[in-house]
Amino acid sequence: MAISNFLPTVWSETLYEALDKKYVAVNNCNRDFDGEIKEMGNKVKICGVGDINIFDYTKNTDMSTQTLSDTAVELTIDRARAFNFQIDDIDRAQCTPKLMQAAMRVAAAALANDADSYVFDMYKNVSAEKTITNAATTAANVIDEIIKGREKLYDGNVGDNEEIVIEISPQIASLILKAKVNLSNDVKDSALSGGVLGTIAGCKIYVSGNVKSVRDSSTNVVYHKCFMRTKRAIAFADQLSEINAYRPEARFADAVKGLHLYGAKIVYADELVLLNLGVA
Repeated sequence: MAISNFLPTVWSETLYEALDKKYVAVNNCNRDFDGEIKEMGNKVKICGVGDINIFDYTKNTDMSTQTLSDTAVELTIDRARAFNFQIDDIDRAQCTPKLMQAAMRVAAAALANDADSYVFDMYKNVSAEKTITNAATTAANVIDEIIKGREKLYDGNVGDNEEIVIEISPQIASLILKAKVNLSNDVKDSALSGGVLGTIAGCKIYVSGNVKSVRDSSTNVVYHKCFMRTKRAIAFADQLSEINAYRPEARFADAVKGLHLYGAKIVYADELVLLNLGVA
């Protein structure tokens, strides 16, 4: 591919499409927002509505009208992540013509892992009240911890009509499989390829190597910071603000650089539970 044939708009769309296929945590976030993302520090608004009053109705009596208030939470774009790679002209000539496309797919996977890791790092913002901790999670009790998490979501008025996802590490996934639970496969094949292990109690289980694990130095127990949440609990906004192709001045090579701006925020804290599962 000659650099003169590079079409930034087409490649941006290609990279976005590849990103969406690679995301796990990000795809389980609310990604609807108002506001333009042009640089780090920009803010976007996540809009909602306030509570609606319910009252007794009296026949033949005028009703008072509630003035509905809206809510707006600001999300700050606080991450600016970039890539910059080159392919030497000789390497390109000796390889298939699709070398650059393959490189862009690898770049998309790297950006997706980076953003997913950022979302999962928000376990630090979950309150103790919304945390389920077990220092000795095993195949015998891992399902009990998931049930406890679901109970906390019920306490936060998250009903069965809400789509709930559980995001776990590969180690916790192994415990669930060892528990010999009959995981429902009522998800489409296309969803299974996106990291879905199956479902428990109507909750889709996603497995991701980006789920955080933290070792307790005093007990040597590794705690896996797994999420159970609705898809609106965390808001995520991003923009591929720059995709540029260029010829490095001191090289015979084609090069591509890109800038990924994004931010995330817990918007509905009652709809997110941290499953703090320790494995010795």
